[in-house]
Amino acid sequence: MTPRRAANPPYKLPPPIFDARCKACWLCAAIALMVIASFWSLDLQWAQFLSIDGLRSMAHFAREFFPPDADPAFVRQLLRATWETLAMSALGTVLAAAAGLLLALPASRRGAWTRTPTRWLLRALRAVPELAWAALLLVAAGLGPFAGTLALAAHTSGVLGRLFAEAVENAPPGPAAALRTQGAGEGQVFLYATLPQILPQLMSYTLYRWENNIRAAAVLGVVGAGGLGQVLAFHLGLFHMARTSSVLIAMLLLVALVDALSYGLRRLMMR
Repeated sequence: MTPRRAANPPYKLPPPIFDARCKACWLCAAIALMVIASFWSLDLQWAQFLSIDGLRSMAHFAREFFPPDADPAFVRQLLRATWETLAMSALGTVLAAAAGLLLALPASRRGAWTRTPTRWLLRALRAVPELAWAALLLVAAGLGPFAGTLALAAHTSGVLGRLFAEAVENAPPGPAAALRTQGAGEGQVFLYATLPQILPQLMSYTLYRWENNIRAAAVLGVVGAGGLGQVLAFHLGLFHMARTSSVLIAMLLLVALVDALSYGLRRLMMR
Protein backbone atom coordinates (compact mmCIF):
# COMPACT_ATOMS: atom_id res chain seq x y z
CA MET A 1 0.00 0.00 0.00
CA THR A 2 1.46 3.36 -1.05
CA PRO A 3 1.89 5.70 1.92
CA ARG A 4 -0.14 8.86 1.75
CA ARG A 5 1.72 12.11 1.37
CA ALA A 6 1.49 14.62 4.16
CA ALA A 7 -0.83 17.49 3.40
CA ASN A 8 0.75 20.89 2.80
CA PRO A 9 0.78 23.03 5.95
CA PRO A 10 -1.81 25.83 5.95
CA TYR A 11 0.91 28.44 6.49
CA LYS A 12 4.10 29.55 4.79
CA LEU A 13 7.45 30.22 6.36
CA PRO A 14 8.37 33.91 6.47
CA PRO A 15 10.88 35.04 3.85
CA PRO A 16 14.49 35.35 4.98
CA ILE A 17 15.56 38.72 6.30
CA PHE A 18 18.34 38.92 3.72
CA ASP A 19 18.38 37.26 0.33
CA ALA A 20 21.33 37.57 -2.04
CA ARG A 21 18.90 37.98 -4.96
CA CYS A 22 16.96 40.79 -3.25
CA LYS A 23 17.94 44.11 -4.83
CA ALA A 24 16.11 46.10 -2.15
CA CYS A 25 18.15 44.33 0.54
CA TRP A 26 21.42 45.32 -1.12
CA LEU A 27 20.16 48.89 -1.48
CA CYS A 28 19.22 49.09 2.21
CA ALA A 29 22.62 47.64 3.17
CA ALA A 30 24.40 50.24 1.02
CA ILE A 31 22.38 53.08 2.59
CA ALA A 32 23.16 51.75 6.09
CA LEU A 33 26.88 51.65 5.28
CA MET A 34 26.70 55.20 3.92
CA VAL A 35 25.04 56.44 7.11
CA ILE A 36 27.65 54.70 9.28
CA ALA A 37 30.47 56.15 7.16
CA SER A 38 28.91 59.62 7.47
CA PHE A 39 28.87 59.43 11.28
CA TRP A 40 32.45 58.14 11.26
CA SER A 41 33.83 60.78 8.86
CA LEU A 42 32.15 63.86 10.39
CA ASP A 43 33.61 65.51 13.46
CA LEU A 44 30.43 65.53 15.55
CA GLN A 45 31.06 67.05 18.97
CA TRP A 46 28.14 65.42 20.77
CA ALA A 47 29.78 65.65 24.20
CA GLN A 48 30.35 69.38 23.85
CA PHE A 49 26.90 69.94 22.37
CA LEU A 50 25.13 68.12 25.22
CA SER A 51 27.35 69.44 27.98
CA ILE A 52 25.95 71.49 30.84
CA ASP A 53 27.79 74.63 29.71
CA GLY A 54 26.52 74.26 26.13
CA LEU A 55 22.91 73.78 27.22
CA ARG A 56 23.17 76.69 29.63
CA SER A 57 24.52 78.97 26.87
CA MET A 58 21.72 77.98 24.50
CA ALA A 59 19.11 78.60 27.18
CA HIS A 60 20.57 82.04 27.93
CA PHE A 61 20.57 82.90 24.22
CA ALA A 62 16.97 81.70 23.81
CA ARG A 63 15.79 83.85 26.74
CA GLU A 64 16.96 86.98 24.91
CA PHE A 65 14.26 86.43 22.27
CA PHE A 66 11.50 87.16 24.78
CA PRO A 67 9.40 89.20 24.84
CA PRO A 68 9.04 89.91 21.09
CA ASP A 69 9.02 93.53 19.97
CA ALA A 70 5.42 94.71 19.40
CA ASP A 71 6.15 98.34 18.59
CA PRO A 72 3.41 99.53 16.15
CA ALA A 73 5.90 101.09 13.73
CA PHE A 74 7.96 97.90 13.65
CA VAL A 75 4.84 95.76 13.24
CA ARG A 76 3.86 97.83 10.19
CA GLN A 77 7.33 97.24 8.78
CA LEU A 78 6.91 93.51 9.39
CA LEU A 79 3.55 93.49 7.60
CA ARG A 80 5.10 95.15 4.54
CA ALA A 81 7.99 92.67 4.56
CA THR A 82 5.57 89.76 5.01
CA TRP A 83 3.52 90.86 2.01
CA GLU A 84 6.74 91.29 0.02
CA THR A 85 7.83 87.74 0.87
CA LEU A 86 4.40 86.35 -0.05
CA ALA A 87 4.39 88.24 -3.36
CA MET A 88 7.91 87.08 -4.20
CA SER A 89 7.02 83.44 -3.60
CA ALA A 90 3.72 83.61 -5.50
CA LEU A 91 5.10 85.44 -8.53
CA GLY A 92 8.24 83.31 -8.63
CA THR A 93 6.15 80.13 -8.52
CA VAL A 94 3.81 81.31 -11.30
CA LEU A 95 6.74 82.21 -13.54
CA ALA A 96 8.39 78.88 -12.77
CA ALA A 97 5.22 76.92 -13.52
CA ALA A 98 4.92 78.60 -16.93
CA ALA A 99 8.61 78.08 -17.77
CA GLY A 100 8.57 74.53 -16.40
CA LEU A 101 5.61 73.58 -18.57
CA LEU A 102 7.27 75.02 -21.68
CA LEU A 103 10.48 73.11 -20.94
CA ALA A 104 8.63 69.92 -20.01
CA LEU A 105 7.18 69.48 -23.49
CA PRO A 106 10.50 69.02 -25.35
CA ALA A 107 11.98 67.17 -22.35
CA SER A 108 9.22 64.54 -22.46
CA ARG A 109 9.37 63.68 -26.17
CA ARG A 110 11.10 60.33 -26.54
CA GLY A 111 13.44 60.13 -29.47
CA ALA A 112 13.41 63.88 -30.17
CA TRP A 113 16.73 65.71 -30.42
CA THR A 114 15.47 68.34 -27.96
CA ARG A 115 15.02 65.84 -25.12
CA THR A 116 18.65 65.58 -23.94
CA PRO A 117 19.64 69.30 -24.04
CA THR A 118 16.37 70.33 -22.38
CA ARG A 119 16.86 67.83 -19.57
CA TRP A 120 20.41 69.09 -19.03
CA LEU A 121 19.05 72.63 -18.85
CA LEU A 122 16.52 71.54 -16.21
CA ARG A 123 19.30 69.84 -14.25
CA ALA A 124 21.39 73.01 -14.35
CA LEU A 125 18.50 75.20 -13.19
CA ARG A 126 17.68 73.05 -10.16
CA ALA A 127 21.30 72.21 -9.30
CA VAL A 128 22.07 75.86 -8.46
CA PRO A 129 20.44 76.75 -5.11
CA GLU A 130 18.24 79.79 -4.68
CA LEU A 131 20.88 81.67 -2.69
CA ALA A 132 23.42 81.28 -5.48
CA TRP A 133 20.86 82.43 -8.08
CA ALA A 134 20.02 85.44 -5.91
CA ALA A 135 23.67 86.39 -5.45
CA LEU A 136 24.19 86.14 -9.21
CA LEU A 137 21.07 88.10 -10.14
CA LEU A 138 21.72 90.83 -7.58
CA VAL A 139 24.58 91.99 -9.80
CA ALA A 140 22.18 92.67 -12.67
CA ALA A 141 18.89 93.43 -10.90
CA GLY A 142 20.24 95.15 -7.79
CA LEU A 143 19.08 94.80 -4.20
CA GLY A 144 15.41 94.16 -3.59
CA PRO A 145 12.66 91.65 -4.27
CA PHE A 146 13.12 91.59 -8.07
CA ALA A 147 16.32 89.55 -7.80
CA GLY A 148 14.72 87.27 -5.22
CA THR A 149 11.71 86.64 -7.44
CA LEU A 150 13.92 85.78 -10.41
CA ALA A 151 16.07 83.49 -8.26
CA LEU A 152 13.01 81.57 -7.06
CA ALA A 153 11.69 81.33 -10.62
CA ALA A 154 15.01 80.05 -11.99
CA HIS A 155 15.49 77.27 -9.43
CA THR A 156 11.83 76.25 -9.32
CA SER A 157 11.65 76.08 -13.13
CA GLY A 158 14.18 73.27 -13.04
CA VAL A 159 12.25 71.38 -10.37
CA LEU A 160 8.80 71.81 -11.90
CA GLY A 161 10.09 71.19 -15.42
CA ARG A 162 11.29 67.74 -14.45
CA LEU A 163 8.12 66.90 -12.53
CA PHE A 164 5.91 68.16 -15.36
CA ALA A 165 7.91 66.17 -17.93
CA GLU A 166 7.43 62.97 -15.92
CA ALA A 167 3.70 63.69 -15.65
CA VAL A 168 3.45 64.14 -19.43
CA GLU A 169 5.37 60.90 -20.05
CA ASN A 170 3.19 58.92 -17.64
CA ALA A 171 -0.13 60.22 -19.01
CA PRO A 172 -2.39 57.47 -20.47
CA PRO A 173 -1.70 57.38 -24.23
CA GLY A 174 -5.21 56.37 -25.33
CA PRO A 175 -6.86 59.80 -25.74
CA ALA A 176 -3.77 61.22 -27.47
CA ALA A 177 -3.63 58.31 -29.91
CA ALA A 178 -7.33 58.72 -30.70
CA LEU A 179 -6.84 62.39 -31.59
CA ARG A 180 -3.78 61.64 -33.72
CA THR A 181 -5.77 59.13 -35.78
CA GLN A 182 -8.23 61.95 -36.51
CA GLY A 183 -5.41 64.12 -37.88
CA ALA A 184 -4.96 66.43 -34.87
CA GLY A 185 -1.62 68.19 -34.47
CA GLU A 186 0.70 67.84 -31.49
CA GLY A 187 -0.50 71.11 -29.98
CA GLN A 188 -4.14 70.03 -30.16
CA VAL A 189 -3.24 66.61 -28.77
CA PHE A 190 -1.56 68.19 -25.76
CA LEU A 191 -4.32 70.74 -25.08
CA TYR A 192 -7.30 68.41 -25.49
CA ALA A 193 -5.92 64.99 -24.47
CA THR A 194 -2.79 65.18 -22.31
CA LEU A 195 -3.27 68.41 -20.37
CA PRO A 196 -6.77 67.62 -18.98
CA GLN A 197 -5.45 64.32 -17.60
CA ILE A 198 -2.40 65.73 -15.87
CA LEU A 199 -3.73 69.15 -14.81
CA PRO A 200 -4.59 68.11 -11.20
CA GLN A 201 -1.09 66.65 -10.85
CA LEU A 202 0.52 69.80 -12.23
CA MET A 203 -1.49 71.98 -9.83
CA SER A 204 -0.49 69.77 -6.89
CA TYR A 205 3.20 70.04 -7.78
CA THR A 206 2.91 73.81 -8.19
CA LEU A 207 1.19 74.31 -4.85
CA TYR A 208 3.76 72.16 -3.09
CA ARG A 209 6.60 74.18 -4.58
CA TRP A 210 4.84 77.38 -3.52
CA GLU A 211 5.02 76.16 0.07
CA ASN A 212 8.75 75.57 -0.34
CA ASN A 213 9.26 78.94 -2.00
CA ILE A 214 7.74 80.72 1.00
CA ARG A 215 10.59 79.38 3.12
CA ALA A 216 13.14 80.04 0.41
CA ALA A 217 11.92 83.63 -0.07
CA ALA A 218 12.38 84.25 3.65
CA VAL A 219 15.98 83.04 3.39
CA LEU A 220 16.79 84.96 0.21
CA GLY A 221 16.43 88.24 2.05
CA VAL A 222 19.65 87.40 3.88
CA VAL A 223 21.60 88.29 0.73
CA GLY A 224 19.60 91.47 0.18
CA ALA A 225 16.71 90.11 -1.89
CA GLY A 226 14.03 91.83 0.20
CA GLY A 227 11.21 90.50 2.34
CA LEU A 228 11.32 89.10 5.84
CA GLY A 229 14.77 87.61 5.32
CA GLN A 230 16.33 91.03 4.81
CA VAL A 231 14.69 92.34 8.00
CA LEU A 232 15.87 89.21 9.82
CA ALA A 233 19.46 89.56 8.63
CA PHE A 234 19.55 93.25 9.62
CA HIS A 235 18.27 92.85 13.20
CA LEU A 236 20.05 89.56 13.85
CA GLY A 237 23.33 91.12 12.74
CA LEU A 238 22.81 93.94 15.24
CA PHE A 239 21.74 91.48 17.98
CA HIS A 240 18.28 93.03 18.27
CA MET A 241 16.92 89.78 19.65
CA ALA A 242 13.42 91.04 20.50
CA ARG A 243 12.88 92.26 16.94
CA THR A 244 14.47 89.08 15.59
CA SER A 245 11.89 87.12 17.58
CA SER A 246 9.08 89.15 16.02
CA VAL A 247 10.42 88.43 12.53
CA LEU A 248 10.61 84.70 13.29
CA ILE A 249 7.01 84.73 14.52
CA ALA A 250 5.93 86.49 11.31
CA MET A 251 7.73 83.82 9.27
CA LEU A 252 6.04 81.06 11.25
CA LEU A 253 2.59 82.54 10.77
CA LEU A 254 3.17 83.12 7.05
CA VAL A 255 4.35 79.54 6.50
CA ALA A 256 1.38 78.18 8.47
CA LEU A 257 -1.02 80.33 6.44
CA VAL A 258 0.37 79.21 3.09
CA ASP A 259 0.49 75.56 4.20
CA ALA A 260 -3.19 75.69 5.20
CA LEU A 261 -4.17 77.47 1.98
CA SER A 262 -2.25 75.01 -0.18
CA TYR A 263 -3.71 72.03 1.68
CA GLY A 264 -7.23 73.40 1.23
CA LEU A 265 -6.72 73.97 -2.50
CA ARG A 266 -5.37 70.44 -2.98
CA ARG A 267 -8.34 68.96 -1.14
CA LEU A 268 -10.68 71.06 -3.28
CA MET A 269 -9.10 69.73 -6.49
CA MET A 270 -9.43 66.12 -5.33
CA ARG A 271 -13.23 66.36 -4.94
